Amino acid sequence: MAAGITSCSECKTDYDRVYEIEWSRNPLDSDNFTRAVSRVRKAVEEGAYNLVHVHTPVAAFVTRYALRNLRRIKKPKVIYTAHGFHFHRNGRPLSNAIFLGLEKLAGRWTDYLVVINREDEAAARRYRIVPPERLRYMPGIGIDLNQYTAERVSQEDIKRVREELKLEERQKLLLMVAAFDPGKRHKDAIEALALLRRKEVVLAFAGEGPLRPRIEELAQSVGVAEQVRFLGFRKDIPALMRASVATVLTSEREGLPRAVMESMALGVPVIGADARGTRDLLESGAGIVVPVGNVVALAEAMQYLINQPEEADRMGKHGLEAIRAYDLANILRLHMELYDEVLREKRSAFFGA
Repeated sequence: MAAGITSCSECKTDYDRVYEIEWSRNPLDSDNFTRAVSRVRKAVEEGAYNLVHVHTPVAAFVTRYALRNLRRIKKPKVIYTAHGFHFHRNGRPLSNAIFLGLEKLAGRWTDYLVVINREDEAAARRYRIVPPERLRYMPGIGIDLNQYTAERVSQEDIKRVREELKLEERQKLLLMVAAFDPGKRHKDAIEALALLRRKEVVLAFAGEGPLRPRIEELAQSVGVAEQVRFLGFRKDIPALMRASVATVLTSEREGLPRAVMESMALGVPVIGADARGTRDLLESGAGIVVPVGNVVALAEAMQYLINQPEEADRMGKHGLEAIRAYDLANILRLHMELYDEVLREKRSAFFGA
């Protein structure tokens, strides 16, 4: 079941049924409950589904709320994959308390909770969001290591990227792949670049979002506009990464960042802020972890990898080794094992009823 889809030809091709249910990402939007709840319930009852797997915070909360009171014979088992709880180590106390309360409430309507980083796993156990036996850790949603591999990026691809970005031979590229949202903290990367005072270093941003104009203004105000490239939405991320000395991710909150996984799979080291998920991925030595918001430490990490190409190469190789645990084939196997377990449990409950 897919929700919130306005046009998704791939989904309609790959799935037997696609239910288009609109809801807002704003958790306080009343339409999520006045309209979406009834449509979710109707779709599940019509399909007579035995298992529903939910993702993304608002959609997952609405779906679990909608299904909570279905009659036992019709009620499917519900799995929720948390792509990063909204309460976290770097969060504000009030918002942490609110989001923790919501997760504990929704945990009552959840048969199995899947977490994708170790901080969330520890938090789920500490606060007993679900009973311990209903908690599962999985290393993300997987990355196709046949698709993301350095061998698929040619030297011509790298040359094309450098020419497009108007990079001279002496210039070094750093890349950040992230939407321009407040929690991504693009400003830290701009301020660190200004601290470097190295005109041969270029920082490229791949992504769109509401804060892009503000970051463009910041680059102008701190005097590094000529060293920054705003690339917008890109489909050639592997080539951009392979053209880079390192990738950068300054987020204060992550679940398990896809950009870091892709960089590791391509053998490119990462400079990441100390957020859960990012921390998990880089603990193997695949990059450098710096405190969230510490611009000086971020600039020092940039300087180090630019000045130490052998060390950057070593970190890239560590990433190649560590990312194997996140291979899509492994994640699919773990999901199928969980689905089999859940469906066996449902059959046992049904025939025992």
